[in-house]
Amino acid sequence: MSFKFPKKEKLKSQKLIEQLFSEGKSVTAFPLRMVYLKITSNDDIQFKTGVSVSKRSFKNAVDRNRIKRLLREAYRLNKSTYFNNISGSYALMILYISKDGTDFDSVETKMKLLLDAFSKKVSQN
Repeated sequence: MSFKFPKKEKLKSQKLIEQLFSEGKSVTAFPLRMVYLKITSNDDIQFKTGVSVSKRSFKNAVDRNRIKRLLREAYRLNKSTYFNNISGSYALMILYISKDGTDFDSVETKMKLLLDAFSKKVSQN
């Protein structure tokens, strides 16, 4: 798996996002929460991933966008480490659930914990 995060891997489908939140399971490593759902994918993409930050917690779009950039970058750098041994296709949504700002180092350490918890939970099933 490469360190890229191409457009094909981004979660864009509104129908799939609604299904993800209604039927999906979640894993938490505060301040991050991941909602995931096993899907049947037409293309060979293993993971479709989206990130979200609450408008209620961060009123300014500048702050929300910065945190989303940090989340995407931490995901991009660490996905190959944790997702190589997982079979099947999944839809993932990573949510930032804290009300406080953050820096890249703390986001990356929490992202590693979150991805580790996800891979353990998926490998159990």
